[in-house]
Amino acid sequence: MLGILYVVATPLGNLEDLSPRAAKILGEVDLIACEDTRHTRKLLNHFAIHTPTTSYHEHNEDAKAPALMIQLQEGKRIALVSDAGTPLLSDPGHRLVQACRENEIPVYPVPGPSAATAALSVSGLPAHRFLFIGFLPRRAALQRAMLEQVSQQDSTLLFYISPHGLLPTLKRIVEILGNRRAFLIREMTKLHETHYFGRLKEVLTTLEQEPARGEYTLVLEGQTSQENPVTSQLDGAAYVAGLIETRGLTQKEAIKQATQELGLSRREIYDQVEAGKARRRE
Repeated sequence: MLGILYVVATPLGNLEDLSPRAAKILGEVDLIACEDTRHTRKLLNHFAIHTPTTSYHEHNEDAKAPALMIQLQEGKRIALVSDAGTPLLSDPGHRLVQACRENEIPVYPVPGPSAATAALSVSGLPAHRFLFIGFLPRRAALQRAMLEQVSQQDSTLLFYISPHGLLPTLKRIVEILGNRRAFLIREMTKLHETHYFGRLKEVLTTLEQEPARGEYTLVLEGQTSQENPVTSQLDGAAYVAGLIETRGLTQKEAIKQATQELGLSRREIYDQVEAGKARRRE
């Protein structure tokens, strides 16, 4: 008889957010696969759960997934958890779940906390359609490439941001996506939970005066259509031309400056400049 894999959501910070069903399953399975066994043990101890644990994280996933598959094929019941929230959302687990599907081993979700949807629900930004980005790549060039890919999305965007890269990442988002409406939350469900809402530049100004603490979730407004796109394009192109003429900037420097001063994305400004060139050639 084949075993069962349970994908179990765990609290973001407040241990009381663990559902009764999740606690029951964690206490009944044969093994719990978790990112950090010490972190998960604190949760298990709080609920007097004594199930054995094994580490399963991004650095050992390739080696651990086959070993866990053997146990599942032998009939073991295993729970997969992350340090906080729902597994697989910017956390390891994809390889194990995929292997279970390919080998017809049952996989059941045990729903619960998710930083992305929790932040979205209180953001005040449109929640009917959204795109989950998660953590951006660490390298600046790769960050830029990914942000360029989503710059035209009109869906609300969701990001996870670590504290050490908070300010550089937000500045890069402003540069490429523009000065959009944003909601940022840190230390969700914990003692020092803090909310920031406003235009990205306003949020940045506030954050520059505070120490970065804990994990951050950013909910960002999607691209909004301009009321008069023709006028907008002419104004954007003229603005860049003015910067080049009056400040002696290169086109690249002028476009970067325009994104900061007009609150538009770099792609929008660039497209406006190219549209202006095309009109002059006609």
